Amino acid sequence: MRQFRLLTLLAGLLTLAAAFTISGCATGYTPKNAPPSFACVAEANLEKIVCPEAELTEFSCSFKRYEGVDTLHFKVGLKNKSNKDQRYRVHIFLDNGKAVGGLIPDLIKKGLVKPGQTATFVYPVMDMPMQPKSVILRVSALTD
Repeated sequence: MRQFRLLTLLAGLLTLAAAFTISGCATGYTPKNAPPSFACVAEANLEKIVCPEAELTEFSCSFKRYEGVDTLHFKVGLKNKSNKDQRYRVHIFLDNGKAVGGLIPDLIKKGLVKPGQTATFVYPVMDMPMQPKSVILRVSALTD
């Protein structure tokens, strides 16, 4: 009788461990199971608000080390569709309330993004060890 209880308990623990493993994979990528680069969210869960002066050429995610921790990074690529040099402000809002962003180009020593040129930048999200469920991406042009 005692062996039967032990086997039942062991079977229950294995089932529970399998359920946790499967549910963990269903929530999205983590640093342990992510490919080098992946789509940040499903297209249905991505809201893109891009100004007419820019075209979104790349929006991908990866996990890299940042300040000693595996962290989610967003890579944003923009093409200048206008007929004058541009600088863009990027905002990325996540479903958990976190947000990141900055300027493309980040420094203007080398100049702005020329018409027809593409520029990219990578934004790390501190304390984000998993893929978000939804994202809002907003890109605006800085005007003179």
